[in-house]
Amino acid sequence: MLKVAVLVSGGGTNLQAILDAIDEEKIRNARIVSVISNNPNAYALERAKKHGVPAVCITRKACGSTEAFNAALLKALKDCGAELIVLAGCLVVIPKEIIHAYEGRIINIHPSLIPSFCGTGFYGLKVHEEALKRGVKVTGATVHIVDEGTDTGPILLQKAVEVKEGDTPEILQRRVMEEAEWILLPKAIDMLANKEA
Repeated sequence: MLKVAVLVSGGGTNLQAILDAIDEEKIRNARIVSVISNNPNAYALERAKKHGVPAVCITRKACGSTEAFNAALLKALKDCGAELIVLAGCLVVIPKEIIHAYEGRIINIHPSLIPSFCGTGFYGLKVHEEALKRGVKVTGATVHIVDEGTDTGPILLQKAVEVKEGDTPEILQRRVMEEAEWILLPKAIDMLANKEA
């Protein structure tokens, strides 16, 4: 069984999609060993607890410095025995020491078709606001391997989602989650757990 740690910062809808996919056996040979958040108010921590998954909050503020935070995060990942790290709405820039320790074993879901609307500053609703501003007819989501750049690692999976007349950033964000993110992230974990990627 592949041991997965999920890093989250907010509501945890992608985490829920992963938990559901494990329950429905759409993800085979993997289990979540820890959910780690940098936000003590993240509902994702509650989702983990309800599912009986160990959940921990590590904040920069409590650690006192970025260096101490990075060290605490790396220790938490090692302590839970994580073999794959999944960034599921994680707004923390992953430090180089973690990228090197888990090279090729960290994946991220990004709410656009990379290389569009990605990189520094493109996260959350900002991605969808820019897509609408640009007038694209198709957007989507991408699962990629995390490297030292921002959204620059090798692409594992992508799925297109139609942009519709009258979309707001919030409506488009929801459609991208439902039609792409919640499908792609579990699929990527299953592929990696079963050496199909």
